[in-house]
Amino acid sequence: MVKREEIQGRWNEVKGRLKEHWGQLTDDELQQAKGSTDRLVGVVQEKTGATRSEVERFLDNMFGESVTDQLGETAQQYSEAAQQLASEAAEYARDRYRRVASQTGNYTEQLAESVRARPGESMAIAFGLGIAAGALLFLGGKRR
Repeated sequence: MVKREEIQGRWNEVKGRLKEHWGQLTDDELQQAKGSTDRLVGVVQEKTGATRSEVERFLDNMFGESVTDQLGETAQQYSEAAQQLASEAAEYARDRYRRVASQTGNYTEQLAESVRARPGESMAIAFGLGIAAGALLFLGGKRR
């Protein structure tokens, strides 16, 4: 927990940060608690509804005493970086998908045009591929 001397030494900063974090606090309310850490925590609790541990954690973090909070901030930064990378990867994948879909559409059109232009040859090729696939499945089943 933050010591009384630390709060008094940086009182203007403490007041400003508390009012920034909990906007409903007034200068008069904070002035009531200037001399005591416990009173300051009590005033903030009473006015904002925050728990004692929330207020203490905020003050500790402000004075750099809370290693847990510092680690939490570092984890938050890593999380944000990971989210950014995931977003970029998703956009890259969407772009590649659009390109492949576009190319596939072109191949489909070309294939349809070939079948329309040469229906007999297309049927012969399809029949041959069917025979080859059946033979592979039949021979593959016998090996087991």
